[in-house]
Amino acid sequence: MPQRRELGLALGVLALLALLAQQLGSRNRPADEVDRRVSTLLTGPDGARGLAEALERLGIDVRRWRQRAQFLTRDTGTAGREAFVILDPAYALSVPSMQALLRLGDSTFPRMDLVLAGEAVAPLMGCFGYMIRSVGPDSVQVTPPGRTPGPAAPWAHAHLVRRGEQVYADSSRMEDIGPFRCRVPVFRERERLLVTEAGLPVALRLVSEEGAGREILLVADGDLFRNRALRSTDAGPFILGLFQGRYARVTFDEYHQGFGPSGSMAGAVVDWSRRHPLGWAAWQLAVVGLLALGFSAARFGPIRRIIERQRRSPLEHVRALASALAAAKGHDTAIAALIRGLRRRLLPAGHRASGDSDLWLSGVMETIRTERGRNAIATLRQLTRPGQPADSVRRAALAVEDLWEDLRS
Repeated sequence: MPQRRELGLALGVLALLALLAQQLGSRNRPADEVDRRVSTLLTGPDGARGLAEALERLGIDVRRWRQRAQFLTRDTGTAGREAFVILDPAYALSVPSMQALLRLGDSTFPRMDLVLAGEAVAPLMGCFGYMIRSVGPDSVQVTPPGRTPGPAAPWAHAHLVRRGEQVYADSSRMEDIGPFRCRVPVFRERERLLVTEAGLPVALRLVSEEGAGREILLVADGDLFRNRALRSTDAGPFILGLFQGRYARVTFDEYHQGFGPSGSMAGAVVDWSRRHPLGWAAWQLAVVGLLALGFSAARFGPIRRIIERQRRSPLEHVRALASALAAAKGHDTAIAALIRGLRRRLLPAGHRASGDSDLWLSGVMETIRTERGRNAIATLRQLTRPGQPADSVRRAALAVEDLWEDLRS
């Protein structure tokens, strides 16, 4: 079978297997795999990245905090008020985190307010004298006080209820860390920002009497901050109005949304490949490719012996050079070059070999005392005549070597 046909057949089989794996993965995929976290790192309909990007376009510095609340640091270069926002976290706040958030607004963070939204932060809302209660089996439209709900009015599932206690106690984690207690501060101002048609508060702004008038913003339903609500309802202008012109920086808590500092991109990719049908298809495609490579390895054939190539000897190079000179008819040039090289070696440093080579050889003849030297000079004088045979270059090289050894001895 031709190689191109084999390659096409293999690609077709791999594509068919990938499609089959994708279909099987879709069948085994859970019915609801939508990420419901109200995080500014998520761009889906249920995420809150639209809020962060809108605040940046309004000139507000946006920071995503991906560590515990007790490690929160203050940027001294930021002028103006700041807000720390927790939007219906996916993981419950720990007691140390709540204690650190209650200390916001003291001497360390004198101009930092707190924004809490969603039922997941209800224990922390209790420290400010409020709890969350469902509005009923269905959601209701909410508007600012004194307005009639329009067609684009946002919907809420819960409202805020004021507590009467001066000390809030939470015993939900009695087994591991014991009860949590906090004192409810005194507020000099309580402003209703969103209410239901029945007048139940859904969003409140509380202004503390302590310090520089720290503000606490409580929102009963975290869905008001989702991308879907900001885009399709009047929740968009309302939510942006809570921050525009009031804060220079807004910090979003992403640690309790599951985006802590741990983990890596490789781990995230592997985790995604386990849950997504395309990931299963990629894994199965890789396994099929390895199996296909293993089965086709038998077609590579037996081990071939390496052809041993030996390097040419110096004699072969000389012979090749002589053959090249013979083909180019450059014997006279080569012989003249040999004699000039000999003259250059015999002359003192800085002198150049010039003049007729035959006259120079005649002068050297008078200083030669041995018979080998005289024969070498005679051979060279004979070979300097034009029209020498192919063997003349070799004879000239031997004669030059004999003459050099005779003059040096």
